[in-house]
Amino acid sequence: MKLKILWMYHDLMDLYGDKGNIEVLRRRAEKRGIECIVDTCTLNEEKKISDYDLFFLGGGADREQQLIYKDLLGRRAGIQEAMDSGTAFLLICGGYQLFGKYYKDQDGNVLESLGFFDYYTVASDRDHRCIGNIALEATIDGDTFRMVGFENHGGQTHDVATPLGKVLSGHGNTYQSSFEGFQNDQVIATYMHGPLLPKNPMAADKIIKRALKRNYGETELAPLDDTLELKAQEVMLKRLKVI
Repeated sequence: MKLKILWMYHDLMDLYGDKGNIEVLRRRAEKRGIECIVDTCTLNEEKKISDYDLFFLGGGADREQQLIYKDLLGRRAGIQEAMDSGTAFLLICGGYQLFGKYYKDQDGNVLESLGFFDYYTVASDRDHRCIGNIALEATIDGDTFRMVGFENHGGQTHDVATPLGKVLSGHGNTYQSSFEGFQNDQVIATYMHGPLLPKNPMAADKIIKRALKRNYGETELAPLDDTLELKAQEVMLKRLKVI
């Protein structure tokens, strides 16, 4: 069994250690005897996105997002082809925003995004920046569990029809929001950095299963010892007074 991951803009979109997500996915796959291949793709580099089981795009500051903006939009047809072929997607922060309709900055300038989904993002003022640790109750592919992470975003994302989870502590898609992120049966998108997956092993396994589904159908993953990961999650849940 083989898992092929495409890590987009690895050299630019890696805010708050998002590369840790790749390491978690690789390690959890390899512990189960699944060969994990991670390829990178950056500006002006050719890759056929539909050849991959998982597309990963991390977060970046405004400068990095501006650098990748035109390059990413130029790949829209390839991304659509990947979606049609069953590729799974994990999108963090800026990656999340760029798959929506548009981003409006503080000066009122509108940057059209990829437009795959109906949500849109508007820059907030400094008093309404969403920053700090966050906890969610998420339901992914029928299973409900808690997730923790770190958010730091000025953009406020609106009109999210199917959020990733309910906010237990923190902000979420907008300042003092009740919900965070976006999901459908192929895409998980979130503002949670930290990175996201080391303290959320159930979410990591859901992503692996989605990625494997393209070539192998529904796949059961052998259980792993997640004692350390869940202890780290528990520490944060207690700090946030969720438990």
